[in-house]
Amino acid sequence: MPSNEVTIAVLRLVHGADLPLPDYATAGAAGMDVIAAENVTLAPGARAAIATGFALAIPNGYEVQVRPRSGLALKHGVTCLNTPGTIDSDYRGEVKVILANLGQEPFVVGRGDRIAQLVPAPVLRADLVEVDSLDATTRGAGGFGSTGR
Repeated sequence: MPSNEVTIAVLRLVHGADLPLPDYATAGAAGMDVIAAENVTLAPGARAAIATGFALAIPNGYEVQVRPRSGLALKHGVTCLNTPGTIDSDYRGEVKVILANLGQEPFVVGRGDRIAQLVPAPVLRADLVEVDSLDATTRGAGGFGSTGR
């Protein structure tokens, strides 16, 4: 296996037994397409956690990020909230995708529709060290929009 791959165990749940598992649509795709396991209509401004019909066992040291599909965002104003969402390595429940309809029309999610992408990623953990002061930088404490760009 190439060093840029990780093996993740996937469990089909009863309500997802007939659905395809997440998969890469093309050889160069960064994300695996995720399929909805239920029918939901999202009114404009509404959000819902959409069932996928599977659960994952992600190895320690990794997460799986849930990301929007660009076509849904552009064509319908439908996106994932909390983007990218993180599925932690110790979570074993059903993967659900939080979709929000930012568009002007109701959006129908059909069972079997592609609704999001999953991207595995390595995780770094930090040890925080409390200090009395921080080193100076050119930017300093300048925040939102402070760089003039």
